[in-house]
Amino acid sequence: MAKESKAQQAKVAKVMHEFKDGDLRSSSGEKVKNPKQAIAIGLSEAGASNQQSPKRNRKEKAAAERESRTKH
Repeated sequence: MAKESKAQQAKVAKVMHEFKDGDLRSSSGEKVKNPKQAIAIGLSEAGASNQQSPKRNRKEKAAAERESRTKH
């Protein structure tokens, strides 16, 4: 799994705290009962996934910027 930034870790921790308190709701408004779903919500809100890391995101952003400059 990719290493998450401190901000991403904090967001996931906040979401898991909401889940443990029973306050976490899905986008449909239903109460989240599955811890795996809570983790998925936290990663989604934090902008993280199993495939992404801050270092990779920086590399991809730089590559996209280089590509957009060459197209114009």
